[in-house]
Amino acid sequence: MARWESGARERLQRAALDLFDAQGFDHTTAADIAAAAGLTERTFFRYFGDKREALFSGHGVFEQMFVDGAVAVPPGRPPLEVIGAALQAASTFFPDERRDYSRRRDRVIAADAGLRERELLKMANLARLLGETLRDRDVPEPGATLAAELGVTVFRVGFAQWLAEGEDRSMGEILAGLLRETSRLAA
Repeated sequence: MARWESGARERLQRAALDLFDAQGFDHTTAADIAAAAGLTERTFFRYFGDKREALFSGHGVFEQMFVDGAVAVPPGRPPLEVIGAALQAASTFFPDERRDYSRRRDRVIAADAGLRERELLKMANLARLLGETLRDRDVPEPGATLAAELGVTVFRVGFAQWLAEGEDRSMGEILAGLLRETSRLAA
């Protein structure tokens, strides 16, 4: 088996998703994933601490996109403008070519209570990071927390819409529309 072949991480992630989708998360081992990718189990653990990480390993980059988008907004701008910029920056993490992968990943997560819990924790951490970013911009409480939680809710609703069968709008388009709808609801 190839040990240092390029693209090993991506091959492991694809193999994991294929196996989780076909036979379920609980019925798939790290050894199964490594074998399906043509790699060793040791190689699997070089990239991932456990099999869940094959689904969640890109989350740090995702979070950083939100934070970078928020930080790029000039000081003094309203909190929802900052959240809108964060959402638009994060939308680039989901190009249209990633939609099928994301649909399959979402289906795997929905089928497993532990993975659903992990996804919820991921979103809670994102809200915490956005709240910190807003507080660093001198947005007072409870406004910073409310705006951060609203941003995560808009993302979650938008992500579900983006995954829907037949949907062809970009993630950025969907999120911008939901933010406008949020403003209309608040008016």
